Amino acid sequence: MSRSTTPWPPVETETPQRHPDAPAPGADLPSHYAYCFGCGERVEQGLHIRTTACEGTTIRSRFTVTRAHQGAPGLAHGGLLACAFDEALGAAVSNLLRKPAVTAKLETEFLRPVPVGTTLFIDAHLDGVAGRKVYVSAEGRLDAEDGTVAVRARALFIQVQLTHFVENGRPEDLRAIAKDPTLLNRRSVELNP
Repeated sequence: MSRSTTPWPPVETETPQRHPDAPAPGADLPSHYAYCFGCGERVEQGLHIRTTACEGTTIRSRFTVTRAHQGAPGLAHGGLLACAFDEALGAAVSNLLRKPAVTAKLETEFLRPVPVGTTLFIDAHLDGVAGRKVYVSAEGRLDAEDGTVAVRARALFIQVQLTHFVENGRPEDLRAIAKDPTLLNRRSVELNP
């Protein structure tokens, strides 16, 4: 993915508008689902990403690389870094637009190694909306204040109805949510769009 030659978003889009009920800048965003590998607190070896709402159409996620996240000795696995970016990009869509959406396409560009023990700061930004399509991009830095980018990503998300998850989710997981509604954070999207 070459930032200099490939236009982003690739089609004409509308400027995304932050939903009036989106979390206020500075608000810490809760996990959307307790068993989400990216942000869920009940996944022991998960990424445990934490996210904060920022100004405009941006969020900041923090992911600390542990020994369980290694690919090469002492370095984060590239696939797990892509997963972390997918989580951050999706958090921007669901929390700032307040619409459920799923990943349709994800591109990552690895610029620097990310060592175990490092906290990666991922700033995700809504870039454009075209109908149900939402274009989002992010940059991850090894230091919150340093301008050095270690990883970049951009993604296309498709807005869906909540029925998408009911129709495609595993029945036993849906029953578990029905028995224990605290597993799902219903405030991350507007339930009656």
